[in-house]
Amino acid sequence: MEGIEVHTLFLYIGIILLLARLTGDVFAKFGIPSVIGEILVGVFLGQSLLGLVPVNKAIQILAELGIIFLLFHIGLEADLKQLKKVGLWALGVAFVGAFFPLLFGIFISFYVLKLNLITSLFIGGTLTATSIGITVRVLEDLGKLNERFAQIVLGAAVLDDIFGVVLLSVLFEFAKTQTIEITHTIWFVIYIGTFFLVAPILGKIFAYFISFVAKRLATFDFVPPVVVALMLFFAYAAHQIGSPEILGAFTAGIAFSRRFTIPFAMSLQTDKEIIHRIEEALNPLIWVFTPIFFVYIGLQLNLKVIDFLSPTFWFLGIALSVIAILTKLVVGLVVKGDLKERLSVGLSMVPRGEVGLIFAEFGRMSGVFDEMLYAVIVFVVAITTFLPPLLLKVIWKQPQNS
Repeated sequence: MEGIEVHTLFLYIGIILLLARLTGDVFAKFGIPSVIGEILVGVFLGQSLLGLVPVNKAIQILAELGIIFLLFHIGLEADLKQLKKVGLWALGVAFVGAFFPLLFGIFISFYVLKLNLITSLFIGGTLTATSIGITVRVLEDLGKLNERFAQIVLGAAVLDDIFGVVLLSVLFEFAKTQTIEITHTIWFVIYIGTFFLVAPILGKIFAYFISFVAKRLATFDFVPPVVVALMLFFAYAAHQIGSPEILGAFTAGIAFSRRFTIPFAMSLQTDKEIIHRIEEALNPLIWVFTPIFFVYIGLQLNLKVIDFLSPTFWFLGIALSVIAILTKLVVGLVVKGDLKERLSVGLSMVPRGEVGLIFAEFGRMSGVFDEMLYAVIVFVVAITTFLPPLLLKVIWKQPQNS
């Protein structure tokens, strides 16, 4: 439903904002992560149940703005020293968290479930996904985002997103041509790597320029709109080189972070007052737009396609869900820490969310997934999206003072 009337869109957005905020706060009141409530609002309003709010381009754009604002905020608040310290651990978690789901997903699909090779490859690729949006939101709600294990998860989730984009492009090309262009893939990876090396430095220079102009004009009024514009420019640039837009916003946030400095250019520091004004201005936008993103995930889930009476569906769904969960939990074995931290790292990498749905949609569009397999993948995405936030909440539940 693309030809939506403006006044109808206003109604949809009003319903989404009201129910998402209210339900999220009610869930939080009872100790359940608010993100679960927001996703359930989307399931309730969308094609799975009532069908009141259709999936459409306008709401998708608002949802994308929500996750872009959230990732910019995460980059702004990121503890870069901690990220550097855990860099190798994050790389290890990202590698294991992508390799094991890919390997076991392909093996189980091809040799046990007897699916064809290209279908098995797509299922393995889908299982590698990690929804960075869900992960960082849950950790932030728990107040754990700046802890060491959470920084490992943040770095690994970013790397997993990059790996997922590369893998999806390779699989989509293979589904169409039955060949893989190695040279094209290598250049693709080089472009993305170069972006993540250069973008934060360019962003820091822009941040210094904004700070300099604000002091000269003796006003901070123009700072928030310019920062939002810069954030969107970075998101656009990330998309142009084949990387997810949210990672461009994340690098923009890092550039404005008070903890990020350019070696040999210590004078290019962003004024603390500027950063404070940015945070002050963006917080309301984050509160408004971010819930729309999580509602949109729920709207995308179509549980009606699932035949809950089919033994084949349950066999495939349970088998792949177990693989999807266990192959991400195993990443906890490669990090240091106590059992709670290791388990938290594994659980934080489990949510597939919108990334898994993108893989499923590409598989359906390319004819790789039939209706049954598409329903199975939607089921796996739903299970891996809803379960980890609840388990993380249980793990980090603080004992009540008597």
